Amino acid sequence: MPDVRWKSDPEEHDYPAAAAYLGLLAGPEEIDALIGLLRAATTRRWRAKDILRASGLPLLPVDNPHVAADLRKIVARKALSPVLLIRGDLMSGRALQVADGYHRVCASYHTDENTEIPCRLAASSTHPSQLTQPGAPAAEHP
Repeated sequence: MPDVRWKSDPEEHDYPAAAAYLGLLAGPEEIDALIGLLRAATTRRWRAKDILRASGLPLLPVDNPHVAADLRKIVARKALSPVLLIRGDLMSGRALQVADGYHRVCASYHTDENTEIPCRLAASSTHPSQLTQPGAPAAEHP
């Protein structure tokens, strides 16, 4: 299986997809703030296995239609879009949220669990005015 290729920036349609998912977890003000933070975040890399572990999500099988489609893109050497993440909270037990890109993470894991995936990471709190701003210390440590 070839190495996974990545685009340098998320696709524009990834942000509304992330907002739709986050709409199940937070209100409109916090979602708008999080999407703004994701857009402004620096792209950093984390291993596929670590993203799955931190999120608590199961590895989807290769026959999942969306994972299979991403695996076909990998074989065809098409670049995948970076993943959008919302930081978890170790002290409260809140898991990392894969706001967009779960299938891409799983496809990447199937190629090699140590695949380094480019991600945009934003931190959330209970109130939009307390969201971590890009470049703040909390966003500097994976």
